[in-house]
Amino acid sequence: MADSVGLQFVSPYAFEAMQKVDVVRLAALSDLELRLLLPCLVRMALCAPADQSQAWTQDKKLILRLLSGVEAVNSIVALLSVDFHALEQDARKEQQLRHKTGGANGESILVSQLQHGLTLEFEHSDPLRRLRLALSELLAIMNKVADSNGEYFLKSSELFESPVYLEEVADVLCILQAELPSLLPIVDVAEALLHVRNGDWFLCLLVANVPDSFNEVCRGLIKSGERQDEESAGGRRRTEALRQLCQMNPSQALNIRAMVVEECHLPGLGVALTLDYKPDSGDEAVSPLVSFVSGLLLGTNSKVRTWFSMFIRNGQQRKRESSSVLWQMRRQLLLELVAILPRSRSTHDSEADGESSSGYSGLREEHVVKASALLRLYCALMGIAGLRPTDEEAEQLLQLMTSRPPATPAGVRFVSLSFCKLLAFPTLVSTPEQEQLMVMWLSWMIKEEEYFESAAGVSASFGEMLLLVAMYFHSNQLSAIIELVCSTLGMKIAIKPSSLSKMKTIFTQEIFTEQVVTAHAVRVPVTNNLSANITGFLPIHCIYQLLRSRAFTKHKVSIKDWIFRQLCESSTPLHTQLLPLIDVYINSILTPASKANPEATNQPITEQEILSVFQGVTGGNGGRGLQRYSITAQLLILYYVLSYEEALLANTKTLAQMQRKPKSYSASLMDQIPIKHLIRQAQGLQKELGGLHSALLRLLATNYPHLCMVEDWLCEEEVTGTLPLLRRMLLSSTARKYSHSQLQEAFQKLPASGPRLMEMLEHLTLLSPSDLIPYAEVLTASMGLLLEEGVPRRILQTLNKLWMVLNTVMPRRLWVMTVNALQPPAKLLRQQRYTQNDLTVDPLIVLRCDRRVFRCPPLMDITLHVLNGYLLASKAYLNAHLKETADLERQTQPVSNLGLTGQPDAPDVTREELKNALLAAQGYPQALLPLTVAGIPSMHICLDFIPELLAQPQQEKQIFAIQLLSRLCTQYALPKSLSVARLAVSVMGTLLTVLTRSKRFSFFKHTLPCLVSFCQAFPPLYDDIATLLVQVGQVCASDVANKARDIDPFIARLQYLKGKPQEAALPVVALSKSSLPKKPSDEPIGADPDTQLCYCIEATFMDIIHGSLQAEH
Repeated sequence: MADSVGLQFVSPYAFEAMQKVDVVRLAALSDLELRLLLPCLVRMALCAPADQSQAWTQDKKLILRLLSGVEAVNSIVALLSVDFHALEQDARKEQQLRHKTGGANGESILVSQLQHGLTLEFEHSDPLRRLRLALSELLAIMNKVADSNGEYFLKSSELFESPVYLEEVADVLCILQAELPSLLPIVDVAEALLHVRNGDWFLCLLVANVPDSFNEVCRGLIKSGERQDEESAGGRRRTEALRQLCQMNPSQALNIRAMVVEECHLPGLGVALTLDYKPDSGDEAVSPLVSFVSGLLLGTNSKVRTWFSMFIRNGQQRKRESSSVLWQMRRQLLLELVAILPRSRSTHDSEADGESSSGYSGLREEHVVKASALLRLYCALMGIAGLRPTDEEAEQLLQLMTSRPPATPAGVRFVSLSFCKLLAFPTLVSTPEQEQLMVMWLSWMIKEEEYFESAAGVSASFGEMLLLVAMYFHSNQLSAIIELVCSTLGMKIAIKPSSLSKMKTIFTQEIFTEQVVTAHAVRVPVTNNLSANITGFLPIHCIYQLLRSRAFTKHKVSIKDWIFRQLCESSTPLHTQLLPLIDVYINSILTPASKANPEATNQPITEQEILSVFQGVTGGNGGRGLQRYSITAQLLILYYVLSYEEALLANTKTLAQMQRKPKSYSASLMDQIPIKHLIRQAQGLQKELGGLHSALLRLLATNYPHLCMVEDWLCEEEVTGTLPLLRRMLLSSTARKYSHSQLQEAFQKLPASGPRLMEMLEHLTLLSPSDLIPYAEVLTASMGLLLEEGVPRRILQTLNKLWMVLNTVMPRRLWVMTVNALQPPAKLLRQQRYTQNDLTVDPLIVLRCDRRVFRCPPLMDITLHVLNGYLLASKAYLNAHLKETADLERQTQPVSNLGLTGQPDAPDVTREELKNALLAAQGYPQALLPLTVAGIPSMHICLDFIPELLAQPQQEKQIFAIQLLSRLCTQYALPKSLSVARLAVSVMGTLLTVLTRSKRFSFFKHTLPCLVSFCQAFPPLYDDIATLLVQVGQVCASDVANKARDIDPFIARLQYLKGKPQEAALPVVALSKSSLPKKPSDEPIGADPDTQLCYCIEATFMDIIHGSLQAEH
């Protein structure tokens, strides 16, 4: 509002005095300042006060004394003498009249016909008429504002423009608003004053005379203001008026600015108030302007961000104006930027400086934080608000970005921000001189990175970011670079991948080649005590990306030692990058970088290194005094080992195709890792370990199901619950501690030492599971002594309880010791010791224990628990073995032998199926077949495994399969049984042609009786079985033909059928038992296998015929 230039505004001192009614301060005001406040002071002096205190009485006297010498007071007193009630009634009538006439200028009730201009009328009028003239004019403006629908207009009013009568008009205006507040709400009056000249001056005087209305007026003006104030004249006038109000009351400027942001109106006002704001202390690290604009653009309120970004974009479209708030803001920011530059240095003289550090002045330490804030602000202005920097701004920004800060944490942060700003806005580097300056600065970063990290005392330096960006450029992961830049800057910026082409060329060809990156990365020290508390970009991020891109294997750089050291240097809370690092490292071990070079893989961690991590874990007191590595490192190594074994099994087929066989970790290594103990430790650290605990449980459930038994988890809850904790509290530090020899001696002297042994065992029940571990060997080794007569049941039950506690921390080792301790006496004398692998392969070893165990319920409970565990372990072992060998066999052996061509692969099996398959594969006496088939409901599942048994090369398994199948066909006469029986008959026919004479006899002697069951269950098999029997008989007849042609009439008949095969096709049922030749009862069978087999064929024929005849009857 340039029209109010030269007018006297109310000073902040005078406004504060009015606000606090400080009479002493008011007395110190000049006559000009006091003149502006007369309306309020006169009303205070004349009107009856609500405050009747003595202090106010004295203050009122001082005010009267202050007003006594002012001439203008008389005119104000005259104004206050008017009948305002009648005036208000006339005003309301005039409002109604104007409302009826649609706001047209007609007759006025307040003012009759004017003979002269409004100014002259005002001059010659009495106080009442002056009030009527001003009120009529003001109501007209207010009505027009109400009807304008937000469109701004500037009304020409002679009354508000005459410089001679401005003070008198202001007096009238203040008196009218004070006396008629319901007719003239102060917010509506303030809005109307924006539409006349000198409106800001009138507004300030009005508010100064009613100081309590300051916030109300400001909020009303802001609410009805424009979203973008610099777009219209009305917005600029509103901004200027509010700015003048805040200059009058600077203590409320920041509150008014907060209203602006809250309403998302008048952004120029918010900037202007910030430019006007003068903080009490000038030593702030970041200026108010930088803080305010950064908060708008980088805050969480997207509505505010969009609103202010629009202000920046719209402001750039207009020509550069010095009066524009946007250009004032940009100029102020540029001045602040130049003020902290090390020295005025142009990029044009960088060439003369060369690479010597003398050409650079370091950024002062007290300016580093401010420089970082300025860089982030310019990033937000350019990336979010779309600010297009001028040449001068771009030049000074590049100077600041390439300056060299001191080696402090803030300096490291500044360098990282500068580097990311270069990547985000590469257009700042436009000339060859500027490009050379940037390359020199990047070279300086590489050179000084180690010094900065050591001097600043930070783990996350800008060196890791350089490496990471270089790796992304080499692998062309431009989106990852953009994500990295946005993450470092802390804002989402739209960066076009194509804009990074120049930076990519500089990085990949001039600064960081891929070989340099890998060689440098492996020399970077690991992060000590790596945890989630360490933020920023760390060496682990670089190594992870290099592993993903297979750079280490490509350039034959070993990374195993670095990864092992970093895993060992980890602590809680777990860093989120550790598990992905292990996964990608395992993948690089098993999968080559390319098919052309299958040996290009990383080396796995050695078994010796793995074992070194777990030394002392399960010693006394939990091994706390002997552990070298933290629980985090041990859990990470355990996760690595389990994940490696699972990945090796999952990639068996792929590895077989590539003819690669990576080494698997030995079973002895897995036996020495206290898996269950570590899982118990991890269970109490789930919050600190993130997803590691759940990942370990998944791996255990898949590969070690015997360590995840439900009953074990329930028992563990009982061991670690509240009651055991209270019981352990009874164990004082001075309690007696029993040695291993004392405990062993008490066991050996049973039953005489029963009470003493019971006392020792009760003492052991108070120990924690970890403290009980040293006694495990003595307790298990003495189990055999408890099988003697006379041992109290309480001792057995207490030992069972101690065993269950130990089972929560060392199950696998405990199971082996228990099985070896409970062997029969004969095996104990031979000192036969079973291993973990022996028990996994054959779980039934557990039941081959001392028979007295079956009559001792506490020890039998332990035995069954061990058996259940090893059954689960055997299932996992068999699954892994089948998965490992299936793909290899599929690659090398076609499934075509023994007539099994086209047989589908066996489906995945359940636990019950696996149990039955295990029984079937091992075989058991034939006498048990009727019992098992009739008594086990799920034995029908064995039909799935009989084709597999028939395909085995061992004749015993083939015989067992046919015998089991005959029982299953009788028990389950299903279509599936028919197809398997037909397959068995076909296999028997095939074997007839390939078996030698001795093997043929042993095979058919045991399998021919099974054909009777086939015929009884499935009559359609009669023809196939009859043909098979005739073929077997013909083969036998051929072998005995040269011995004696008339050995037996039945053999002669078979030879006859061989000569006339058409008769062999006659139905078997055509034969009757009486028509078959008989073997003389007194004739010895003899030792000839073929002769014996012929009689077996005869007996089979007879049984088949008998069965069919009985079925008919």
